[in-house]
Amino acid sequence: MRPNIDITHTLGGRVKDYAEANDLTLSEAYAEVLEAGLDTVETQDQQ
Repeated sequence: MRPNIDITHTLGGRVKDYAEANDLTLSEAYAEVLEAGLDTVETQDQQ
């Protein structure tokens, strides 16, 4: 289940710009951003 979260227009715009720059759909861009963020957090937790 996906959470219904509020994000700022600035953050949403950054993801939209990322999607356009990398020829991704908005859903694909959000998935990549979330996965990259989780990888970073998990790596920090292991240190």
